[in-house]
Amino acid sequence: KKQKRKPSGIYSGNKIKKNLKKHRKASKFYRRKIFHYKFKQPFMGAPMAKGIALEKIGVEAKQPNSAIRKCLRVQLIKNRKRITAFVPFDGCLNYIDINDQVLVSGFGKKGRAKGDIPGVKFKVVKVSGVALLSIFSGKKDET
Repeated sequence: KKQKRKPSGIYSGNKIKKNLKKHRKASKFYRRKIFHYKFKQPFMGAPMAKGIALEKIGVEAKQPNSAIRKCLRVQLIKNRKRITAFVPFDGCLNYIDINDQVLVSGFGKKGRAKGDIPGVKFKVVKVSGVALLSIFSGKKDET
């Protein structure tokens, strides 16, 4: 019984090209490029976005960890989509009030969630135009 192989020969270029074209849509990267997934995501291809803080929530960490990660529900200004953003640093949720304007950026690798926080793909960077890190370290005070 003969084994099926790829076409190999001097005049097999067109056949190889046709096969590659046929199986292109199986590639995750090709689909991402052709179907413009970047613009269907909440940030619409941008690295950061401004939003309005809606509510403070606690997200339970995945097993085997046991913690409540402090997060924030944010409505983006550019497209009115609502996202959940992680608030980094200890006690920084106290510096954020409801209806504050916050700057949000990506959190995990390749747009996925990071670590043990399920479904949270964004983190808060600035609150009312002041960096959260500088408020936390005491260099600037919240306004």
